[in-house]
Amino acid sequence: MARNPRIDELLRGCAHSAVHLEMRDGYMRSDPMFVAWQQGQHPDPDDRDAWWDSWWQLTADIVASGVQMQRARVVSEPISDYIRFEYDVTFMNIAAGEAVRWLPRRRASDLALPGNDFWVFDGHTVMINHFSGDGEGAGQEFSTDPALIKLCESAFQTVWERAVPHAEYHPS
Repeated sequence: MARNPRIDELLRGCAHSAVHLEMRDGYMRSDPMFVAWQQGQHPDPDDRDAWWDSWWQLTADIVASGVQMQRARVVSEPISDYIRFEYDVTFMNIAAGEAVRWLPRRRASDLALPGNDFWVFDGHTVMINHFSGDGEGAGQEFSTDPALIKLCESAFQTVWERAVPHAEYHPS
């Protein structure tokens, strides 16, 4: 049985682009960083040593190699506590070189979107992320099916064009 690739392997294999669409209002509420944030421990953008880790270094390395990394988030407004947390820590994504945009869900009603969050790597591999009802990770699914990749790329591009860049988004 073939082993599924890890996301870091897929990112390191990119030559041009890695796009990520997120559509849930809450994820892994057991995440220690989210729990700490709920308790008032908010990362300081100026204290990079406190929050820069291997993920941010990988992102920075991938972007420095010429890969365009983009993340779009479709969110309900007013935003949930978890999305507020994501918004508050998005400075990390930006510092690592990732472009992030936000699309209020009310502006997505006429869009045909896949049923799950996903990544598309260089237009040749899609990684579908599955989550339980309470937002905990429930596995991934990988595909090189051209029809699925086309659907995901089209959905991402449509959201990206309509979404608000992070610096301009001020959630309610």
